[in-house]
Amino acid sequence: MIKGISYLSFKNGLSNNESIESALNQTKSNGFDALELSVSNEGVINTSTSKTECKVIRQKINDSGIFVDSIATGMSWGVSPTSDDEDVRKNSIKLHQNALKVASNLECKALLFVPGVVKSPISPEIVRYDRALERLRYAINQLLPIAEDLDVDLCMENVWNGFFYSPIELRDFVDSFDSEKLGVYLDVGNLIGYQQYPPHWVELLRHRIKRIQIKDYKENFDWTGSFSFCDIGVGDVPWKETINALKAINYQSTIIAEMLPWDETLLARTSNAMNQIFDFNSST
Repeated sequence: MIKGISYLSFKNGLSNNESIESALNQTKSNGFDALELSVSNEGVINTSTSKTECKVIRQKINDSGIFVDSIATGMSWGVSPTSDDEDVRKNSIKLHQNALKVASNLECKALLFVPGVVKSPISPEIVRYDRALERLRYAINQLLPIAEDLDVDLCMENVWNGFFYSPIELRDFVDSFDSEKLGVYLDVGNLIGYQQYPPHWVELLRHRIKRIQIKDYKENFDWTGSFSFCDIGVGDVPWKETINALKAINYQSTIIAEMLPWDETLLARTSNAMNQIFDFNSST
């Protein structure tokens, strides 16, 4: 497994304006081996970034020695492929098709995408579940031929979107497509927020898991209602059991920490915590 950090975890990462050089330098100086980039409809890397521009970025990556083989996008939060608005859905498909092309031009092998919204604290729209499912299926059928042609994995992330809160449903949905390019980008920390047990998701999803993202989450069930994301290692994620489950399925790709909000010590704290929990400093 490869120790990595998300582009969104840097000072200007959420606005997608952190320079690539700065992110690469901070990745290395804080002891991470990998960086996951981010693509949006605006910012340093966007859906209109040209092939030439991508080659320049890739050369900077290669010169840095940092491993970069995945890129994330959260465009579905604002432009959802499951929206009740047909124009929004069409635009979402187009944007994600372009994101796949940018991923390929950057020589990335996986694109994280949010599979639309049913109901979420992040999005104002509420969509009936069956309609969202049908619309997502249509969108993926438009995206998969491009993903296959470009050899880029299309990875659905489990997020707080009121959608796919069962590993069995998610497993069966992925299996309903005749493509090895569709898979899951499993976010371990996100599972805790809807009372799930990460090792069981790993056991059930198995080879369908293309990439892993981590954060931690405190679920203090008391009258204060204090639920929150937190530093890795101080929340309720069962790390030992989760890591054992990942080892059991022979997962060997990146472990990307997505930590928000940024502060001056966030990257160093996260790096140290990952060393302790995953034993990244050992030869094993």
